[in-house]
Amino acid sequence: MTPAKLVVPSDCTVVAVPVETGQEVAAGTVVAIVEVMKIEQLVTAPEDGVVTALAATVGDVLAKGAMIAELTPARISAAAVVEEPTVSGGIRPDLAEVLERRRLVDDDARPEAVAKVHARGRRTARENLADLVDEESFEEYGTFMYAAQTMRRSREDLIANTPGDGIVGGIGRINGDRFDDDRSRCAVMSYDYTVLAGTQGLRGHQKKDRLFDVCERLELPLVLFAEGGGGRPGDTDGSALAGLNVPSFAAISRLSGLVPTVAVVSGRCFAGNAALAGVCDVIIATPDANLGMAGPAMIEGGGLGVYAPEDIGPVDVQTANGVIDILVEDDAAAVAAVKRYLAYFQGPVDEWDVADQAELRDVVPENRKRAYNVREVIALLADTGSVQELRPTYAEGMITSLARLEGRPVGIIANNPLHLGGAIDAPGSDKASRFMQLCDGHGVPILFLCDTPGFMVGPEAEKDAQVRRFGRMFVVGASLTVPFATVVLRKAVGLGAQAMAGGSFHAPLMTISWPTGEVSGMGIEGAVTLGARRELEAIDDPDEQAEAYEARVAAMYERSKALNAAAHHEFDDVIDPADTRRRLVNLLRSAPAGRPHRRRPHIDTW
Repeated sequence: MTPAKLVVPSDCTVVAVPVETGQEVAAGTVVAIVEVMKIEQLVTAPEDGVVTALAATVGDVLAKGAMIAELTPARISAAAVVEEPTVSGGIRPDLAEVLERRRLVDDDARPEAVAKVHARGRRTARENLADLVDEESFEEYGTFMYAAQTMRRSREDLIANTPGDGIVGGIGRINGDRFDDDRSRCAVMSYDYTVLAGTQGLRGHQKKDRLFDVCERLELPLVLFAEGGGGRPGDTDGSALAGLNVPSFAAISRLSGLVPTVAVVSGRCFAGNAALAGVCDVIIATPDANLGMAGPAMIEGGGLGVYAPEDIGPVDVQTANGVIDILVEDDAAAVAAVKRYLAYFQGPVDEWDVADQAELRDVVPENRKRAYNVREVIALLADTGSVQELRPTYAEGMITSLARLEGRPVGIIANNPLHLGGAIDAPGSDKASRFMQLCDGHGVPILFLCDTPGFMVGPEAEKDAQVRRFGRMFVVGASLTVPFATVVLRKAVGLGAQAMAGGSFHAPLMTISWPTGEVSGMGIEGAVTLGARRELEAIDDPDEQAEAYEARVAAMYERSKALNAAAHHEFDDVIDPADTRRRLVNLLRSAPAGRPHRRRPHIDTW
């Protein structure tokens, strides 16, 4: 038979020739080992045969295609067939090392730390993420990081006690059972309070920054469990002086207006951790949360007194002032609230129920001066159980809620007649303006439910910078890009009513009124008092004067009725309250759908 020439695949150096001339070799046997750019390549026998010549020895430098051996095909003996042994005989050492390190980052590797968390009625970071993210969909980033403290602690100690450098993060699906993969994919991360009190370390920042970058590039919603004590002074392995060049806070801020962002706060959340929570669209908190821009040590160091952590930013303070958007019972409820909140921005759902819409006819009292609960209107109008109110105890005169109409997400802004008669005060304007930005930034249509006597007035009210703060509603309303509509439930007075319609009753795609609607440039009683002052003062008899006043008020109310306003083209229509939902759903069907790339440069943080 004709001998076969074995040649080298590229320019190389011979590092081993494990066969001899005359040796029988089986197909696949290594005849020579050559090195190319410090990488070894094998030259093997293409078939059974005998090595009839060797053309190179160890150390020879060969050019591509040079012959290294000659093989004559032949039938070989059974003894010539030798299988190459495995290195380890089981799980190879490099894989075993990885598996062991992965075991050490799990909760089971630190039972004492986990027990302390459970003793406080809390869940660990990994338990929260496991509940939040769909099973087996979590792809973790930075798993094997540990605290940058090798100059003061052993590597073994850091691996065992500072897994992940105190933060667990990655990508996974949330609500994947309801929405497709594109809609349900999210980035999630959680500080781990069992690791150095959830403080922000050098490597933790690096991990966070990496995930923020992935979030921005893939346009993924972000969920952040923010518990922790802020910046960490104990890291030794970096070269930074103060660390003020870290990109974390700028990176997360770039997500504002691009994707939904949610912070969850349980326990203590101070300084840098609080700063991250503060730029998120929504903050969900549990009753044990303390949220502040400085913890006890920083406050004491600033000479401002000695305080317990529980004294700083407790939930009763942070819900009343609007910092916390949703207050829930515990960690499990917080995870459920995250899932529910994100679902409004993940798209429509197919299944829904609705109350008897005829009940809407009786919510607004026939007595036009009688207050009522506008939350009943919202609950009846929306899909049953779909309403999630944000900031319920802040700026109580303005109600902001996410809801669904026939499965479609909407944002609802409503005046509350039970607070200042529905007048819009400065905090209410802030609350409504920011909510408009939230809905507009993430492509959610807006419904205004208008029942307001206008903006709040008086010397005391002006101390709250009303002129500027009221201006936000007009500026934001005029910049809305999502479809929006206004339904007048009762009072629609002056500038406040216009603000509840994007600045003008012709700004919404549809402005409609219930039969109880009243339209005027200012409060009717005040308009009569000012406009007819001379005529009324000319009447000497007090009873006649009162009778004349009431007659003028009644006449103005008649002129301000919704039907008359519709006749003058101030409304698009006056409808049966029971027909409200149908009209709005038909409007939404005509509106463009789909999540936008970016509608706003950012969403105000408060």
